Amino acid sequence: MVADLSQLVKAYDVRGVVPDQWDEPLAELFGAAFVQVTDADAIVIGHDMRPSSPGLAAAFARGATARGAGVTLIGLCSTDQLYYASGALDLPGAMFTASHNPARYNGIKLCRAGAAPVGQDTGLTEIRTLVEQWSEQGLPAGEATTPGTVTERDTLTDYAAHLLGLVDLTAIRPLKVVVDAGNGMGGHTVPTVFAGLPLDLVPMYFELDGTFPNHEANPLDPKNIVDLQARVLAEGADLGLAFDGDADRCFVVDERGEGVSPSAITALVAARELARNGGKGTVIHNLITSWSVPEVVRENGGTPVRTRVGHSFIKAEMAEHGAIFGGEHSAHYYFRDFWNADTGMLAALHVLAALGGQDGPLSGLLDRYDRYAGSGEINSTVADQAERLAAIRAAYDHRDDVRFDELDGLTVTSTDWWFNLRASNTEPLLRLNVEARDEKTMAAVRDEVLALVRA
Repeated sequence: MVADLSQLVKAYDVRGVVPDQWDEPLAELFGAAFVQVTDADAIVIGHDMRPSSPGLAAAFARGATARGAGVTLIGLCSTDQLYYASGALDLPGAMFTASHNPARYNGIKLCRAGAAPVGQDTGLTEIRTLVEQWSEQGLPAGEATTPGTVTERDTLTDYAAHLLGLVDLTAIRPLKVVVDAGNGMGGHTVPTVFAGLPLDLVPMYFELDGTFPNHEANPLDPKNIVDLQARVLAEGADLGLAFDGDADRCFVVDERGEGVSPSAITALVAARELARNGGKGTVIHNLITSWSVPEVVRENGGTPVRTRVGHSFIKAEMAEHGAIFGGEHSAHYYFRDFWNADTGMLAALHVLAALGGQDGPLSGLLDRYDRYAGSGEINSTVADQAERLAAIRAAYDHRDDVRFDELDGLTVTSTDWWFNLRASNTEPLLRLNVEARDEKTMAAVRDEVLALVRA
């Protein structure tokens, strides 16, 4: 029987419900296909804390070794720790995680040697095709005369040392920081990375538990940082940090318990990375980050490059332009010195270094980077995405004070505001982001566009 992978293989990764949509025998086929498509003679594999992750990772390893590839198992790790291993060991990698999805889900994030992404256009389609064929016909005999060997390696200490070598935290003032790991992999990485720093660490939900007993491990949803916000205020902390399930994204809360826009963090880190590079360099940002980001990049001597939403586009632009840094509204942060891969932990270290290097509060420090009023992303269910997008364009087409672009969905820009409306690839949704020079204008534009979208 041919496996139905249509709902399992996404644009950038593999993700679905275990065991309904996939299981260990299918993971074994993915391991074999990954080795064949990448032509790898060795790979590295890591996994998160979900109950199904160790078994799926082991099955993937069996498939890889059956095709003659050696396997390095690094065990429990964050996704960016797997990227570190792929970069430092120069090996293709597989990370078993479903990020912030509920406990019944699991998935695989794949990369080539040096943490180069594997997506639909860079090998994932070929992997899917092989898995579909082999699920029906069985795995063909491999060309390898002997199976590959499996070794285990702990990369956590080396991962921490690499990150700490990129940000100077030696002279910061003592800071009190609350960290909400959401029962995800931040509970594994934070204690090692933060060890020895002048930080009073208040841990929340550091117990590794893939059933997520306290809240979803998705800090971009406001309901999932309520506990962190309350704890920052109760502790009188300098800031709070929230990691998602696989700890590759980091969300920041200031000393007032207010969530910080990822665009403001992007601008802050961009300024610091430009300073590290003599005020020169390219910074990538997606088209729904704040106006603040390209402004700050230019003010600090850099060149901003605007791209579509999605990590495959960011990473491609990072490589093409030799960019030093890239940021997204979703709290993904990409660094040239981290193989162009995303690491929320490195962004968090930059925030700690910036805050600890001066005497004021985080809210004051970020004022220069958070200049406009934003709506955040608002989703609307629609019957026909293309029809609604066309209707919105028609509604603004007669105006002389706006300009349009369709780099990703529809962006309409005026002197004092802009909005972007994008179709979801997987759901019947339109995603709206609005920004303006003041809150009143933002609210008026937001409500006007939503009325048209939902008409």
